[in-house]
Order: sequence, then structure tokens, then C-alpha cells
Amino acid sequence: MSLHTKDALGGRAAVVGIGATEFSKDSGRSELKLAVEAVRAALDDAGLSPDDVDGLVTFTMDTSPEITVAQAAGIGELSFFSRVHYGGGAACATVLQAALAVAAGIAEVVVCYRAFNERSGRRFGAGVQQREPSAEGAALGWNLPSGLLTPASWVAMAARRYLHAYGLTPEAFGHVAVTDRRHAARNPAAYFHGQPITLAEHAASRWIVEPLRLLDCCQETDGGQALVVTSRERARDLRHPPAVVVAAAQGAGRAQEQMTSFYRDDLTGLPEMAVVARQLWRTSGLRPDDMDVGIIYDHFTPFVLMQLEEFGFCGPGEGADFVAADALPLNTHGGQLGEAYLHGMNGIAEGVRQIRGTSVNQAAGAKHTLVTAGTGVPTSGLILGADR
Repeated sequence: MSLHTKDALGGRAAVVGIGATEFSKDSGRSELKLAVEAVRAALDDAGLSPDDVDGLVTFTMDTSPEITVAQAAGIGELSFFSRVHYGGGAACATVLQAALAVAAGIAEVVVCYRAFNERSGRRFGAGVQQREPSAEGAALGWNLPSGLLTPASWVAMAARRYLHAYGLTPEAFGHVAVTDRRHAARNPAAYFHGQPITLAEHAASRWIVEPLRLLDCCQETDGGQALVVTSRERARDLRHPPAVVVAAAQGAGRAQEQMTSFYRDDLTGLPEMAVVARQLWRTSGLRPDDMDVGIIYDHFTPFVLMQLEEFGFCGPGEGADFVAADALPLNTHGGQLGEAYLHGMNGIAEGVRQIRGTSVNQAAGAKHTLVTAGTGVPTSGLILGADR
């Protein structure tokens, strides 16, 4: 059973540095080099040096271990190092773990990073090709013989049920793609800079797995992203206004699997994100109307709509209308559909920029930003806020 009380972490740590490589389809260098470039860029942004770092957090999927990154980046002793599982669901949880370490006094400056050659190297969109024996592999084994081999095919099952339950057509998903690409078109760092799309272009894009079209699916990217976390007190003396971790949470739902939770009673929502939402609202004391920006994990457009519904921005089945109305600035960096697919870490960086007031698609007077991590898997989320 998930928590029923406000936790004690909120407001005790802040993101003070963000750094990234360029986002490309062929980086031409190792994933370790990408990680080190991103880490150094984030430290430079914060006005800190490698000698200041005593903690590192990354994903279990990352190929660059903490001690290797530390050595290559010129970081010395570590008092804290950790990894978070479940692919994109780990993104916000890396910041959560860093904040926990800082709040507990285990580390003073923790860098979270993710780096991969996800286009020129391993392509997640290629689906399951071979796996070592594991309990996770056994769970997937129930679905693979039916032809459900890729993330798109797994999400398509839930997306089809969502459309049926609410009497919608696949065009409902197009509003997310158009919004993301509109923001990406203004973002020089985005792969699809200068390339907005229309609803008609979304509807004309080829099927990947019905009801998902090409423009419902995130891109594949080579690159790295890093974030620096320290205490709220120390953050006030650094280079940029801090993005305070107002609340952070992880969540896994009942009958949770990795992208294939098809045996739940209802496939039209995301229970794992509901767990996160309840804790973020409970700890922060905030509500949907208090959010100035939403950075909503967009590996596939249907799950953006479901996340908005789980957080209470709108009712069940109303996500498409909410996005179409521009009721909340969404994915102002262009999202993973428009900027880059960095397992959500670039979304956290955009959340920080919004709090700093430096986004290329800045929301006027932004004080609170909601950031979510990957869905369909155990996941995580953050509320970032201005230091007041």
C-alpha cells in the first residue's frame, strides 16, 4: 500500500546545474564520453568543479558505471552512488535519490546522468530480440508469442482500449504531437527544430501499430544529459536560481509489469502514475491549478493523455480536449517527440529552465513545474519550484 502521509523530503534539495551534449542520430563517440561531457557541462552550469561531487546516480540501463564516470570526469571519492531500474520510469527517481542523499547528509553534491547511443547503437524501438533468463523476461514471454514484440505494440493495446472506452478516434492523440512539435520548432537544441506539424500531417503519418501512427512515437536519440543536486541552502550561493525539489515520488501500481500490464481490471489509465500523483500533491500541498508548466513524459502520445487525467488536470477521457485547449503549457522543450529521447532526463532540464526563466518557450512567471517519468512501467515524478 502506498503512503498516506506527507513525506519529509520536499523542499530540502534543489537542482542547481543542467548540462547536455548535442542531440543527434550518430554521436560518433562512446556512451562514456557522452556521459562525461554532460556531467562536466552540468557542473560548469552550476559553477562547481568535479572535486565538489561526492555522489552519482544513473539508470540500471546505463552502460557507464558511476566509478568509471567519476574517474573519467575527474571526480574523486564518492560517498553515495546508486542506480534506478525500469528504463524511462527512473528519470525523476534519480533526482529523488540524489535529494534523499543530500537531505540525509550522506552526500553534499550529487550528479544524476543518463547517456546512450540509442539511435546509432542499441535501438529500443527494435523491440525484444534476445534476453537473458529473468523474471521480467518470463513476464514478457506471455505476450511475445502473440506478436507483441515492441514498446509501440505494448502501448497500442492500452491505447486501443482507451479509444474504445471513451468513443474517440486515433486523431485524439494528434494534439500531443502537434503541441510538442510546435515547441520543438522554436528550440535550437531540438532535433526537429524548425519543423512543426499539423493535425493533418499527424493523421497522414504511417501506422506503426494501430492505433499508433509514426508521429505518436518518440524519436531515437544519441546523447547525454546530467543534473546537479545539492542542498537548498548551498544552492542559494551558486550561479543560478535553484529549482527546488518541492516534492518527489516513485510509484508502481497493482499488477504492475513492464509495459505489459494487460491483466488489470482497467487498461484506460496508468495506476503507477496515480501513486506518484497522490504523493506529489500530498507532500507539496499543491494542486493541478497551481502548476504553471507540465513536462509530461511522451514516449507515446496516448500515455500523455492518461497522465494528465491521473493527475486531475481533467476527467477520464478528456485529455485530448485539455491539450487541444492549451490549458497548460506542455513539453515546452519539444518533448521526446520533438527535442530528444533521453529517457526523460532532458525533460527535467526543461523543468529547471522554466523555473530559472530561461526556456526558449518560457511560461510567464513560472513558479511550479510538474515533471513526470516513463509510464507503463514503475515510474516517478517531481514538482520543481522557485526558491521563495
